[in-house]
Amino acid sequence: MKLAQTIALAALFMSATACANPDPVTDSTPDENHSASPSGVVADVDEVTISGNSGAYTFAVKLSSPDTGCDQYADWWEVITPEGVLLYRRILAHSHVDEQPFTRSGGPVSIEANARVIVRAHMNTGGYGGRALEVAPDGSVQQEIALEDGFADDLASEAPLPNGCAF
Repeated sequence: MKLAQTIALAALFMSATACANPDPVTDSTPDENHSASPSGVVADVDEVTISGNSGAYTFAVKLSSPDTGCDQYADWWEVITPEGVLLYRRILAHSHVDEQPFTRSGGPVSIEANARVIVRAHMNTGGYGGRALEVAPDGSVQQEIALEDGFADDLASEAPLPNGCAF
């Protein structure tokens, strides 16, 4: 089975098992998998599909976010190390009000096949705090990961950053 298919199947299994739980985006209090954000509005990483070769992977990331327009939208997703080092950031130039969930690809991400990385999303109003996934390009891991409150929040000011919202 191809790597992308294996990862997609793992994500499908995770999504199916998560359906039994209430949607944490609408909860008023965070649970162990969703840290608090200033506004309580967060974007979730639902699925990650990785293709390519060692040192040059492309990530296709499916997000769910409570976009309302440029006043509230998921403005990026990023790939970081477990230590909180930014490896790649995909800027989202506009809101996705009528396209939920949505998938956007980006890369290349320069990591080895067995490297464990974290993929998380950012809201322009709520910052980090939604569902994040730990993944490895070789398919050895794809699981939801609980990040501590404030984990690598300083990356929110690290370039590249959005330069506005198209719509």
